[in-house]
Amino acid sequence: MKTPHILIVDDEPNIVMSLEFLMRKNGYQVGIARNGTEALAAIAETPFDLVLLDVMMPDVDGYQVCQQLRQRPDRAATKVVFLSAKSHDADVQKGYDVGADLYVPKPFSTRQLMEKVRELLAGKPSL
Repeated sequence: MKTPHILIVDDEPNIVMSLEFLMRKNGYQVGIARNGTEALAAIAETPFDLVLLDVMMPDVDGYQVCQQLRQRPDRAATKVVFLSAKSHDADVQKGYDVGADLYVPKPFSTRQLMEKVRELLAGKPSL
């Protein structure tokens, strides 16, 4: 079984560093994109198993990244988890509307995030 490959997309360096450390510590391969444009380029190049995606970014926002990812039949299996400070019901709903598998408001528990990541990668439905 191959090691799952996770793409971390966030414009906040501290969040990228902590998530990268957490994912590597848990045995995952990690790719990093610091904005939506980099994320789309990485997704075009690599079939990631899961994308941890911030919503608010300076160029292309997370909703647009998710929408474009969902339009690619060759990336249909990629799981998308939004990590966002935008936690109003409308923001969360928009995340699911564009194709998110999960929407986690910031701040979040890294332990709970890891549980959700494992569940999604194992193919278990999340609530």
